[in-house]
Amino acid sequence: MSKETKKILGFIAFGVVLYAALMNLPATVALFKGLIALILPVVIGLVLAFVINVPMTAFQKLFSKIRTKKPGTSNKALYGISLSATFICLLLIVFLVFTLLIPELASSAKSVYKSVEAQVPHIIAYLNSLEWDMHSLTEWLENFDLKSIVEKAIGGMGNVVDSIVGITTSTFSYMFNGLFGFIIAIYVLMGKDDLGRQGKKLVYAYLKKPIADKVCYVCRLISDTYTKFLSGQCVEAVILGGLIFLSLAVFRLPYAGLIGVLTGVFSFIPYVGAFLSCFIGAILIALIAPSKVILFIIVFQVAQFIENQFIYPHVVGNSVGLSALWTVVAVLVGGNFFGLLGMIFFIPLTAVIYTLLADNVNNQLKNKNIQITK
Repeated sequence: MSKETKKILGFIAFGVVLYAALMNLPATVALFKGLIALILPVVIGLVLAFVINVPMTAFQKLFSKIRTKKPGTSNKALYGISLSATFICLLLIVFLVFTLLIPELASSAKSVYKSVEAQVPHIIAYLNSLEWDMHSLTEWLENFDLKSIVEKAIGGMGNVVDSIVGITTSTFSYMFNGLFGFIIAIYVLMGKDDLGRQGKKLVYAYLKKPIADKVCYVCRLISDTYTKFLSGQCVEAVILGGLIFLSLAVFRLPYAGLIGVLTGVFSFIPYVGAFLSCFIGAILIALIAPSKVILFIIVFQVAQFIENQFIYPHVVGNSVGLSALWTVVAVLVGGNFFGLLGMIFFIPLTAVIYTLLADNVNNQLKNKNIQITK
């Protein structure tokens, strides 16, 4: 059978399958949902492995230098030590959060609650001074039927119970998928060399060499771009949160710890995060010290300017290789399609697409012997 005949038969078979799937759309959707539910723990495990691999690789490089001085350690042992060091660091961070940060946040939350509570009598007195007409409220209270409300509440208890059961089932399902995903992530990280070699064998076995080379290049580009982005963003969040905390503490502004943590967390949201943390911090300070709001805004903006101009370029720099314009486009597109996660992860994805497109354009111009300098 010739290649052309095989291609024609392949197109015919694809058309038949596509027609059958469209004619039985509900069954097709149910089948896809079942397949997604089946492979969801694997997907979660691969995502966790990709994220955990960032700090694990850093430890791996550190321990590799030690191994060169003391040879004899296998790669499996090196991966095990690096993975253990990563988990120890994560547990240490969690411990520090619960022992140092959580009490500070709880104290700040209590202070905010007391401030709001202290303002309630003033708000009530102000509303009373307006001499509002209470006739509508009195009429509503006279027509208030407690019996019918209780009957409706009792009648709706079945729906409430069903909702609770559904939420409980979903929670256990998420916990199950998360647990198995974590286990799969550990196996993937411990055997990443073997998995990488097996993946290359499959690609080069079933694809032509130029296409296989391109696939491997794209995979390396995606891995490098996301690794640089995640590591850079984590370091930048810690530095920015710490800088905001120190700046507010130096000027004796309230809620320094709480605002520093909020700034570090919101820094993962490009562009929008800085405005959110500044806005929330201004509201918190206005509750107990309205006269210090202007000072807070000035200190916050100066600290953020210093971080953006002098620290961020050295820590993150142009790690993803995108200009400010394309970064904004990535944030807008990702936010519209996938919300907060889209805003964060579309930046490195856009960088990958931009790099591939730039390579293709440069190759096309080179083949046409065209040079554009301006």
